[in-house]
Amino acid sequence: MLVKTFQAGEMSEALRMVKAEMGLDAMILSSKKARRGGILGYFSKPYFEVTAALEPRPAQRSNPYREEPQPVQERELSTREEFQNSMLGPLAREVRELKLRLEALTRRDAELAQQAVAPAPEPQQELAQQSPRVFAKEELEEIKKLLYNAVAGNKDKQSARPVSFPMASLAEEPVQPEQPELTRQTIVQAVRGEQPLLDMLAEELRSEELGSQTVELLLEQLRAPAEDGACLDELRGLLAEAVAGMVKCSGSLRMKKTGPRIMALVGPTGVGKTTTIAKLAAMHALNRGVSVAMITTDNFRVGAVEQLKTYAKIMDLPLEVASSGVELNAALAKHSDKDLILIDTAGRSPKDSERIDELRGYLECTPGIEAYLCLSATTRSYELDEVIATFGVLPISRLLFTKLDESRKFGCIVETYLKHKLPLSYLSTGQKVPEDLEVATPRKIASLVVKESA
Repeated sequence: MLVKTFQAGEMSEALRMVKAEMGLDAMILSSKKARRGGILGYFSKPYFEVTAALEPRPAQRSNPYREEPQPVQERELSTREEFQNSMLGPLAREVRELKLRLEALTRRDAELAQQAVAPAPEPQQELAQQSPRVFAKEELEEIKKLLYNAVAGNKDKQSARPVSFPMASLAEEPVQPEQPELTRQTIVQAVRGEQPLLDMLAEELRSEELGSQTVELLLEQLRAPAEDGACLDELRGLLAEAVAGMVKCSGSLRMKKTGPRIMALVGPTGVGKTTTIAKLAAMHALNRGVSVAMITTDNFRVGAVEQLKTYAKIMDLPLEVASSGVELNAALAKHSDKDLILIDTAGRSPKDSERIDELRGYLECTPGIEAYLCLSATTRSYELDEVIATFGVLPISRLLFTKLDESRKFGCIVETYLKHKLPLSYLSTGQKVPEDLEVATPRKIASLVVKESA
C-alpha cells in the first residue's frame, strides 16, 4: 500500500494534490490542522496536513466459470427466428408463395404464346388450348393484385386499403402514376418488413418507456420534415429538439444576497440522498468557493451520520446533527452566516404516511427551506407517480434524479415532468464525489431519451 502525506495552506488545495498525484481511488487516512514557522511560537502560519493511501489494484484473472459471449452466427440465427415468429412472418411466407406462383404462371404463359405461333389446330384442339390460357391470365392478374395489396399494406399499416390494379392483358401497358411500382426492391422490403422512418422513431421512443400520447406529440412535429424527404439523422436531431422543448430545468443553484439558501433532500430509502448531499457540498464549496454547512436528521439508518461526518471532515465543512425540529432551528441559526445549508433527511417509504408527516413537521418549522425530491431513474413511471403523490404533502420545489448509471431507459424522467410540472435540478450519474453530479439541462435530457443511432 502506498501512503503519502500532503501539506497545503488550504484543505481544498491538499485534496486537489491527493487527487492529482494518487487518483480518485485514494483513501484519506487522516487530516489535521497545524502551524509552522514563526519565532518562539509567534507569527506562525496555519497549514493542513492530509495523509492518503492507495491500494494497488490486483491483476485481473480470467474467470473459468464466466460464460463466453455467444458467436455472431448464433445471434443472427436468433434474430432470424424472432423475425419468423413475428407478425410479418405469415406475410413474408405469403409473398414468397405468390412470387413462385407468379413465376410459374409467367413461364406457362410464355409456352402457350409459343404454341400459338404453330399451325392452327383443329377447332376442338384450339378450344382446349384457349381455356387454360384465359384461366392463367385471370389468375395472374389476381396474384398481381394480392402482391400490390401486400406491399401497400406493409407500407401503410394504419390504412389497409387495397391498391386497385387494372385488369389488363399480359401485353406491356404503361402503369398508372398512382400505382406503386412492383419491383424486386419493393418485394424485398415487404418481406423484410422495413418500416417508414417515423414508425422506426416511434418504436425507439416507446422502448424508452415514453407514453403513447407523448410519442404522438413528438411525431406530429416531424411529419412535415419527413414528408419533405428528411433523412433519419435529420429527424433524430429534430426529435431531440422537440424533447428538449418539453422539459423545464431549474439550472445552477444561485446564492441569495441576504441569508443562506437552505436546501433539503427528501425521498424514498436507497435513492442516494446522503451521497448527493456530499456531491452538492463539494461542488459548491471546493469548486465554486461557496461557504457551506451540512445538517443531518437521519438518525434511523446505521452509519448514516458517520458517513456524512467522513465527508465533512475531508472537505473541512461543519456538520450538525438534529433529532428534532427545535435542534434543526438551532443548527440553522448557528450557520446563518453561510451561503448554503444542505439538510440530509432520513429515507421514508412512500407507504409510511406517518413518517412523512413527521418529516413535514421538520421542514415547516423554518420558512425558506426548499425541498428537493430525490428519485431513482431505475424506478418505473407509475411508481414515480405514487412516490410524488405521497411526498406531495411536503413543499416540494424541484426534482433530482439519481442512479442514471444504473438505468438504460430514461423516458420516465420526461413523463414525470410532463405529469407533475416540477422542474428538474440535478442528475446523479455515479458514486464519485463530486464528479458524478451535473446540472440538469433540456439538451442533456433529450440526449438521454433520443439516441444518436438505433
